[in-house]
Amino acid sequence: MHKKIRMIVSDLDGTMLNAAFQIPKENIEAVKEAAGKGVLVTIATGRMYRSALPYAKELGIDVPLIAYNGAIVKTVGGERIETSFLHSDVVRKVLKFVFSKGWYVQLYRDGNLYYEVVKETARAYEKASGVPGEAVGKEGLLERADEVPKLLVVTKDGPSGDEALRLLAEAFPDEIMVMKSTDTYIEVVSPGVSKAKAVLSLAKSRGIEADEIMALGDSGNDVSMLKACGLGIAMGNASENVKAEADAVTGSCENGGVAEAIRRYVLEA
Repeated sequence: MHKKIRMIVSDLDGTMLNAAFQIPKENIEAVKEAAGKGVLVTIATGRMYRSALPYAKELGIDVPLIAYNGAIVKTVGGERIETSFLHSDVVRKVLKFVFSKGWYVQLYRDGNLYYEVVKETARAYEKASGVPGEAVGKEGLLERADEVPKLLVVTKDGPSGDEALRLLAEAFPDEIMVMKSTDTYIEVVSPGVSKAKAVLSLAKSRGIEADEIMALGDSGNDVSMLKACGLGIAMGNASENVKAEADAVTGSCENGGVAEAIRRYVLEA
């Protein structure tokens, strides 16, 4: 039997959001009901802070948001709580490695999105994130190597996600942390950065223990927080390896699985 849940942290894509990148009504209602009972609710996402903020406002969240897989934690008002940037030399080395492979890569800096050239991949990401990007060429990316919280390698037109992840991890074993957020999205952050670390740090600042947190997610970049928190809930649409790391499985993101978990483990517990 787990402790009473005092904090809920949810991933966005494939978890809080459905395939249309919308929050099902039942999820909004459950989040607001839990918050009304004094439970802290927040988001931990690989998305940019700028992309996550509208959803936080829709949910009525006033707790700091965890963005870029934990590399940046900011209040809803925009105040930075924690930051962990990739070293600029490492950013340049990774970019040159990715260029040599012919892979698509995105760079994030100062809340903005940059890529080499306009491709269908970029347009799809812009539509999903609600953030327009800017094509700046290879040199433009290399010139923006400072204060980068995350690089995103997209393998849709290249190798498998697993293969790209392996190659990056082997090439830079001590300089980056790599993880998959979808089958084709490879997230590159600074060593030690994870949703788990950011969640536990935020919880500690509020006097909340790890075993008083319920975390919900569906992808590889969620596993760290599912394992670190007292109650890790995998979505029904999660991959089998993610489900294997969770304490329980809820419904899918299409049918309000987040709301189902909140009601079962928090509101009715």
